[in-house]
Amino acid sequence: MFDISTKKRIVIKVGTSTLTHKTGRLNIRRMERFVKALADIQNSGHEIILVSSGAIGLGMSKMGLASRPSDTPMKQACAAVGQCELMYIYDKLFGEYNINVAQILLTKYVIESPRKNNVENTFLKLIDHNVIPIVNENDTVAIDELELEFGENDTLAAYVGVFCKADMLIILSDIDGFFDGDPRINPDAKLIPMVTKIDDKIRSLAGDAVSGLGSGGMITKINAAEIAMNSGFDMAILNGRNPNILYDLFDGKEVGTIFHNEE
Repeated sequence: MFDISTKKRIVIKVGTSTLTHKTGRLNIRRMERFVKALADIQNSGHEIILVSSGAIGLGMSKMGLASRPSDTPMKQACAAVGQCELMYIYDKLFGEYNINVAQILLTKYVIESPRKNNVENTFLKLIDHNVIPIVNENDTVAIDELELEFGENDTLAAYVGVFCKADMLIILSDIDGFFDGDPRINPDAKLIPMVTKIDDKIRSLAGDAVSGLGSGGMITKINAAEIAMNSGFDMAILNGRNPNILYDLFDGKEVGTIFHNEE
């Protein structure tokens, strides 16, 4: 049986569509509420690791671009500009609650190489000192990530959960959870509150829709769930448009979709 009270070390992934308006500019009110909720959860005794998208979206805004660039060099330029802005905002907002943060930029080559032990040690030291690691893909140098060969930040978050020995992964999206159809085009689609096994039926329901500013979709979240469940920890998909939903989850209320391996 799923029991949130047993989950101490939590990886939380937030996507671009949650952090920004449709214009690509930062959603200030939502981000302030999001950081406040994370600070409160950390203060309650949980260990938080944040995997945050948003660098390219913020970079687009600062560079005056109306849409996500299609060429890799421009994506890299947006990421370089936006990552500075992203960390500045997180540092400022978490600092209001006396919580320190640290930036960790990863690529799939680091995660798959023997050097990942160095990354693990860094994470554990930061967590021991109540610092929230903020993780993103190193988009300024990692062409594969930008071209989606790795699988963007949903899959990255699952791998971070693996080598941080997380108890749970929470993915905040722009949808209420995992449905038996696409609720954006099918008003009769029903939320599936619990998934206990990733099979072909679940994969087929995931589809491949992506948002305009982000780079993932439901199928990447299912891939992340499969990594998590196979590695012994649970995952949830929640709608990040209301960051207070995190309180509901930790209060034991039924929200979103929980991926829980009962075996």
